[in-house]
Amino acid sequence: MNVDVEIYLNQFISFFEKNPNSLTELIGDINKDNFFNKVKEQCYINIEKGDDVSLTRSQIIEIVGGLLKSQKNDILIEKTNKLFQDTKFGQFCLN
Repeated sequence: MNVDVEIYLNQFISFFEKNPNSLTELIGDINKDNFFNKVKEQCYINIEKGDDVSLTRSQIIEIVGGLLKSQKNDILIEKTNKLFQDTKFGQFCLN
């Protein structure tokens, strides 16, 4: 556990706790815990590379984009699972 990362994360999270509208504008309906976990992972990656602990704007955008893509894929899989039904005769489509 890196002290610099923990300080940065505490400041990062407390900013968004004090400004929840800013968090909603940034991440939309993404789970905030997932977002903060990804931010923490990126902070440690930055430290390992020898960079500054703080995230750049492009890194935050990549995190949000990745989470949105993951969320959309989950929704697509859920819809696909409802579209295709397994029976004892095999799988069929409700299209």
